[in-house]
Amino acid sequence: MSDEVTAESRVAGLLGLARRAGGVAAGTEAVREAIRAGQAGLVVVATDASPTQSAKIRRTLAGHPVHHVSWGSQAELGAAVGLAPLSAVAVTHPRLAVQMLELLESRTVESFSGVEA
Repeated sequence: MSDEVTAESRVAGLLGLARRAGGVAAGTEAVREAIRAGQAGLVVVATDASPTQSAKIRRTLAGHPVHHVSWGSQAELGAAVGLAPLSAVAVTHPRLAVQMLELLESRTVESFSGVEA
């Protein structure tokens, strides 16, 4: 098993843990609400999310110091948190958001407010 597969599995596991801990806002509108409320520590957008959903999230992220990363398909993102396919998830559990960022630091992590991982 490669390191990449292990990292992907660990991200999925951390997303599931965050959901069980009540630290996830699932779906585009819930993610946008979490960003506006200052609760999102990390926003994860599915790599195959529609341009419309991605644009909504990007517009909401503007001016907010929230990290953003593309990860997995909609089906993988939904499965990681035990739900139907999702375009986006906000991790609102601070410690788990940091753990995911550390795990993904070798990948490109974007921020739309100038904050870097």
